[in-house]
Formats: sequence, C-alpha cells, structure tokens
Amino acid sequence: MLRKKWGFLLSGLLSASMLLTACGGGGGGQAAQPSGQNNGGQAATTEAPKSDGQTFVFKAGHSLTEDHPYNLALKKMAEDVEKRSNGKVKIEVYPLSQLGAERELTEALTFGTADMSITSTAPVTNFYPKLGVLDLPFLFESRDQAYKVLDGKVGQDILKDLSSANLVGLAWAENGFRHITNGTKDIKTPADIQGMKIRTQENPIHLAAFEALGAKPTPMAWTEALTALQQGVVDAQENPAIVAQTYKLYDSKQTHMSLTGHVYSAALILFSKPVWDKLPADVQQLISEEATKAGQYERELMIKMEEEAIKDIKSKGVTITEDVDKQAFRDAMKPVYDKFSGQFGKELVDEIMNTK
Repeated sequence: MLRKKWGFLLSGLLSASMLLTACGGGGGGQAAQPSGQNNGGQAATTEAPKSDGQTFVFKAGHSLTEDHPYNLALKKMAEDVEKRSNGKVKIEVYPLSQLGAERELTEALTFGTADMSITSTAPVTNFYPKLGVLDLPFLFESRDQAYKVLDGKVGQDILKDLSSANLVGLAWAENGFRHITNGTKDIKTPADIQGMKIRTQENPIHLAAFEALGAKPTPMAWTEALTALQQGVVDAQENPAIVAQTYKLYDSKQTHMSLTGHVYSAALILFSKPVWDKLPADVQQLISEEATKAGQYERELMIKMEEEAIKDIKSKGVTITEDVDKQAFRDAMKPVYDKFSGQFGKELVDEIMNTK
C-alpha cells in the first residue's frame, strides 16, 4: 500500500509539472519540458503547436549589433514564430554578446545552458572540427558557389552531423566575404602584410593562413579586439565590410581596407541539442522551418548592406584597395591546404572546390 501511495503521489507531481510553462535554458530557467517522444523534428506541420497548453520562451544570442543582419533576421524569425504559434512560442533576441561571445555561447549551447544563437563558423570548429573545411582560404570564388555547396548535400550533411557536438544545425546564413583592414598601408600582395600583427578569430586555420603570409596573427574574441586596435596592440584585423562599418573601425586606427575576400564567412543558426531534445515535435518543426526562412532573409540583407557598407566606409576617408593580387595570396596560402586537407578529406575539399 505504501508503495502504491508513493506511486500515485509521484504520478500526480509529474502531471502537475507538465502543466507548467516551459522555458529554454539560456535565461537560467528550467529547460523546456517534453510532452511526447522526440522524433528529431521531422513532423510535418504548419499549424500552431498543440503542446498541451505549454508556452516556450527561448533566448537567442549573437555577437553583433542591433542593426546587423544577424539581429534583424533573428527578430523577424521571433515575430514569425510567435505569430504562427499564437503566442505559445517566443524567442527573445540578445545582441552584442549579452549571452556571451561566440565561442562562449556555442559552448553554452552544448551544455544546454543557452538556447539558440547565430554565429560565424570559426568558433564552432572548436566543438565540431569538420566545419573548419569552410574556413580554408579562397575555398569559394563566389557567393553562388557557396550557396550551392551549403544548400546542397555537403552543407546539409554538416547541419545534420552537428548533433554529434550536442548542437542542432538549423540553417545556414552568412557573415560575408572577409577583408583585411589596417592603419598604415594598402595591402595588394602577401609581401604587404609580412610582420603585421593582425587580430584573427580563435581558429587554427585562420592562424595558419596568416602565418603562411608572414603576418603575426593574434587570436582574440571580438569583444577584446576593438580595444586592442585602439591601443595598437594589433595593427590590423580581418572581417566582412559590414563589421568594419558597424563598429566604425575607422575610429580604431583602421584607415585602409583591402578587398581580399580571402574567406567566405558562412554563419549558422544553432540550437542547443540538450534543450531541443526536450521539445515537442511540433515546436521543433516550427522553429526549424522559420530558421530556414531567417537564414535566407539574412543572406539577402547581407548582400545589400555589404555594398552600402563599402560605400560608407570609403566616404569616411578609408582607402579601399580593390586591385588585390588574389592569385599571389592563393599561392602563398597553399601550405594551409597541404596541412589541413587530410583532416577533412581531400575528396570533400575537391568536391567543394569543383562545385560551380
């Protein structure tokens, strides 16, 4: 009898807990509670979630500003998710590394202490090394080639396999082609960057690439980079043009921008797998569908805003160098391919480079 009474009591407590509002892990609250078995988010539905009266609040973070395409895309996704779910699913967006810098936030996703992010791929390679193949310099010659790869089998396989790192790859977005800025001279050839201290992301391939050029790469989080540029700790940095505009790098001693386009910086919309696995299938499906739309919207914004950024930077007195000897940079960075191709598999690298 005692065992039966305890059984009824525990059953009642469990049922009561299922009626509570669930929220994601990023805000320090309870992780979302399951209302059924997780089936990987493959349920096909366009209806509002029927999750037993539960509501869900997730926190999505990123490292850039409120007017950056990252933020605009996440805000639109949040609006669309809330509308489609009749208010049952909400996403709160936190820019400017409020939930942590990219690497810190990615790590939090793997632990289930944060819910969602949009991030450049470089910091994610620390948790899923295969993703580093996208950071090989001059891997992509154009956006069209990048889109064909990422939206095709290679990119979709990567999204699925991110689960092995305790991450859910929801969709691809982008941060644009990366260019070099510095405060002293035009950079047209590898010789122009030799000996230059340049801030890079915390990424072994980026480090190897600039070492091959004879530069002195200094990895650091973006939250530290502006101060380092202003104080002269580093001479240069590399980022898409929109980042240089957004953070007014011309006020941080960056007077020259060379359009090297040395890396196409893809971005990822990620979700915490520990949190995801506790969500009802219909909520998973809703978030997945809207993330795909958000990724496409973010790409469209990036293309438009990147063109505007270069014009704006030039109007602020920054010298824009377009006649870059890209072949010389490719040749100088060949040792990076020799070093890392084996890690990713030569067949994969060739498949990406041969996609036109």
